[in-house]
Amino acid sequence: MFFDRSWYNRAVVEPVNGFCNQKEYERFMSQVNDFEQMIQEGNTHLLKLYFSISKDEQARRFDDIKKSPQKKWKISPVDEKAQELWDEYTTYKKKMFEQTDTELAPWMIIDANKKTHARIGAIKYILDNIPYKKATTASRKRSAAQ
Repeated sequence: MFFDRSWYNRAVVEPVNGFCNQKEYERFMSQVNDFEQMIQEGNTHLLKLYFSISKDEQARRFDDIKKSPQKKWKISPVDEKAQELWDEYTTYKKKMFEQTDTELAPWMIIDANKKTHARIGAIKYILDNIPYKKATTASRKRSAAQ
């Protein structure tokens, strides 16, 4: 099961942008660890990856997206305000890590300033932490032939 970043939007994006009130934020933060434990007790593997970029890299990427006719649709009003709210995002991000980085469900923070390195790091972390049966050379050949 993969949750996208929207699962943790309540912990960072929503309070910074006023999309939830303090009571809703506190409810999420008080329930999230129990929910993650429940998921794992149901034999579901839960890995939490946080792709971290610098403020300068975020600004560069947003600038590139805005200049690209093929990508400019990706910028939202929330993105437009991200640079000016950087410090507030950082405060909430630190709170999120402090409260939700548990032994049962730790965060893996991946330096994502270089996208290719980040993607490879994420794939490696997933493969190192999710049990799977490695394919033999014979089974790979069969799969390729089918």
